[in-house]
Amino acid sequence: MRERLHPEEIQADGAGFLPSLAIDTVIFGFHEGQLKILLLEYKNTNWLALPGGFVRETENLNDAARRVLAERTSLQGIYLEQFYTFGDLDRYDPTPLRAIMSAHGLNYSDHHWLLRRFVSVGYYALVDFTKAVPVPDLLADRCDWYDLANLPPLMQDHQKIVQKALDTLRIELDRKLIGFNLLSETFTMADLQRLYETILGQKLHRSGFQRKMLSLEILERLDKQYSGGAHKAPYLYRFAFDKKPE
Repeated sequence: MRERLHPEEIQADGAGFLPSLAIDTVIFGFHEGQLKILLLEYKNTNWLALPGGFVRETENLNDAARRVLAERTSLQGIYLEQFYTFGDLDRYDPTPLRAIMSAHGLNYSDHHWLLRRFVSVGYYALVDFTKAVPVPDLLADRCDWYDLANLPPLMQDHQKIVQKALDTLRIELDRKLIGFNLLSETFTMADLQRLYETILGQKLHRSGFQRKMLSLEILERLDKQYSGGAHKAPYLYRFAFDKKPE
């Protein structure tokens, strides 16, 4: 197993990586009224965690986030948004890393670079979990979607990272909606409202929601969707892609 792991990460001095800097990714999955999150379960440890990794000395931070997500989960081409930096002293806990290294038969000392205190830059994304099929890396037993409302215990401060990402997602949803590209090419206002209600965790007033969304000027209204009487047919919408997310 040793030769199949990332050799730079195994080295005791962490040569090639920026010291004490990590990346954690919170990948939310939405589909038909369900909101889930992607977690790794590390082999022989029972530890569950967000997909995360480290920044190489020769790469940009955002490039590192995309690489880390691809290496840990195989997911690529996902719109990642940086949302917060986690650096509180009480987040430092080397116990999970010790367990993970021991489970893979890796020899290490108390001075191993992975056991030092890390500041972590958080990234989040929102995808359709039926279209994003993760594959775990060689350190993990599983890489799977978990119901956000019933998360198991997570290692270190990852539960706090998830909550901060969710709070950010809810605040930023209007501005980032196009970038997430969750809905089909055309959709009804009811489809869009269902997405908002799932993420916000609350019911919304239909007419008020419609007025708000139209006021954002990110939607283009198309012909009605004829499925019965004309007076019952809802309008179809699509995103106006000239309104790019910031």
